[in-house]
Amino acid sequence: MKVNTQAVNFNADKKLIEFIQNRMDKLDMFYDKVIQSDVYLKVENTSDKENKIFEARVKVPGDSFIVKKQCKTFEEGTDMAVSSLERQLKRRKEKIRTHM
Repeated sequence: MKVNTQAVNFNADKKLIEFIQNRMDKLDMFYDKVIQSDVYLKVENTSDKENKIFEARVKVPGDSFIVKKQCKTFEEGTDMAVSSLERQLKRRKEKIRTHM
């Protein structure tokens, strides 16, 4: 699956982009009809430690799922968002399976 990663107002290093790609690729195990996914990485200018925002949009035929997580690190946000997307994709797959 192609993952379009955009870092807003900073440059993301190659390790982070590869980590995100690897985690997002695991979504194919749960739902094989994923068309595209877009990831946006943002840093908020606050004194709060949880200032990293990870936002992902996953497009599937007829629908799209959006997850937004705010954490201390982008890796933590990636893990939380991917687990949330896994649940959503499993639910969609079950829903489609019961309608057939």
